[in-house]
Amino acid sequence: MTKKGVVIVNLGTPDQPKAKEVRAYLSRFLGDHRVIDKPRWMWLPILHGIILRTRPKRSAKLYQEIWQEDGSPLLLYTKAQARHLQDKLPDRIVRFAMSYSEPLLSNVLEDMMQQGATELVVIPLYPQYSVTTTATVFDQTARFFLKQMFIPSLHLVHAFYEHPLYISWISDQIKQKLNEQPIDMLIFSYHGIPVSYVQKGDCYPEHCEKTTALIMEQVGDIPYRLTYQSKFGPDEWLTPATDETMKRLPVEGIKHVLVITPGFVADCLETIEEIEGENRSYFLSHGGDSFTYVNPFNDNPILADILKELVEAYG
Repeated sequence: MTKKGVVIVNLGTPDQPKAKEVRAYLSRFLGDHRVIDKPRWMWLPILHGIILRTRPKRSAKLYQEIWQEDGSPLLLYTKAQARHLQDKLPDRIVRFAMSYSEPLLSNVLEDMMQQGATELVVIPLYPQYSVTTTATVFDQTARFFLKQMFIPSLHLVHAFYEHPLYISWISDQIKQKLNEQPIDMLIFSYHGIPVSYVQKGDCYPEHCEKTTALIMEQVGDIPYRLTYQSKFGPDEWLTPATDETMKRLPVEGIKHVLVITPGFVADCLETIEEIEGENRSYFLSHGGDSFTYVNPFNDNPILADILKELVEAYG
């Protein structure tokens, strides 16, 4: 008898906004060779000798600022989307997992096997493919099944950066804001990656550019820029950088901006603290007048509609 399962996967979050829990999360995350593409003999001593001794305490303070009563926003929104998707797919087993925190993907896949899943769709919750995100989900899925006697009919969703419902929903959010207030420019901020990853074949910036172009086709004729945020380490990263752009725009006469983060399906530290906090401050302190942020899907069930279509494409 066929038994179908679906697992949606996000990056992860500390279990608590405390240094110890942040250290455990960062150790998993930054220890992944897909995320930090450097020789292990070079990188691991840096990670465990410097970064994990200093960064967790600082990051924990930031997590404390965004933490909700029931936990991390990213965890809560991912849980909500799993519930929405289960409601829309009552004949399938729907679960959510994280790449670098509980519930770990390997444990969720084990649960799926114990429940007798014979067909499985795994959906990384990243609209644009990157080796640093989507590929890590594929790696972990492959490592799990490498040790299994039975492998179900397995489908890994590569990306949904040009899905019509995804594009139209973001476009509608932008148009609604444009009707409410004057906007000089749209800023599309995507999480950055090192340039070297792109040189080795990561198609991520192509996906970001395509998403932006498709959205602008629906939004219409208004100035916009595509930028990249969250630079980490000394390597060259994709540009232009969101933070430097925010500092320059007021000098160029851009006083009212609308900021969109299409690469994130849920608010998290990178959107709440970095975009709404840090980058808002850069823009306003350098002479900007208004900074408006468009929230991602969060717990809006329209994301589950998109995920449902992705699942049903496999039958």
